[in-house]
Amino acid sequence: MILAFVSNLFFLTRIENAADGLGIKVSTIESPADLPPHSPSTDPYRPGEALTGTDGALIRKLSIDRPGLLLFDLNNHAVPWQRWIALLKSSAATRRIPILAFGSHMEVETMTAARDAGADEVVARSRFTSELPNLLRKHLVRPDETAIAEACEEPLSELAREGIALFNAGEYFESHERLEDAWNEDATAGKELYRAILQIAVAYLQIERRNYRGAVKMFLRVRQWIDPLPDRCRGVDVADLRANALKIEAKLLAVGEGGIEELVTRSFRPVRILED
Repeated sequence: MILAFVSNLFFLTRIENAADGLGIKVSTIESPADLPPHSPSTDPYRPGEALTGTDGALIRKLSIDRPGLLLFDLNNHAVPWQRWIALLKSSAATRRIPILAFGSHMEVETMTAARDAGADEVVARSRFTSELPNLLRKHLVRPDETAIAEACEEPLSELAREGIALFNAGEYFESHERLEDAWNEDATAGKELYRAILQIAVAYLQIERRNYRGAVKMFLRVRQWIDPLPDRCRGVDVADLRANALKIEAKLLAVGEGGIEELVTRSFRPVRILED
């Protein structure tokens, strides 16, 4: 899916037509009002943190929807594109999503500001419209489902088994260390299974340490790794792991920063391995 921060009907129609030709869906955000409701915040803006308010709503939407490309119209003044581009490129939950921005070739300072904020490419509107299909092909990121499926047929490594055993014993820090080693030694797409589990381990560890912001941030980050995985990967019941993590995240958000003491770590369920 492509997410376009575009309100101009001319450009939006061009984007939708080009995306349709590539078999890609397009969603739009014309202004902050299009974001789902999110709790207000008086905290200062701090890049990379789990944010509330409009910025937090943006990070949460993108971490859940996982678009393969973001398009920013630099002439859409309803969107705080300079702040949002910098925010999205500083957050671990969203920084891997490519950003393509376009604007008037006459507004050199505007285009420079978009580059400085972190946009992967900034082009003039004339080039954007004339080369749109090629630009979409160049920047769009899609999960390699075939590679993931093939890698998931392979067995768990011994390091991964040790890491999962530590996870199930509640030794989340040690589990993270072992799974990170397993991830570093794996050259296939299946390594993302290990990254997903280790990041859930860190989220649970943050809850144990009563670090609300850290836990929220980890739950947002893990979606990019666990969501593309099939329900079963290398014998791991990914569907169960995903559902459990989402339940804990929902509880965390429900109690808020002041209620993290209410979370009972006994609700942290183990990683299930489904042996053939």
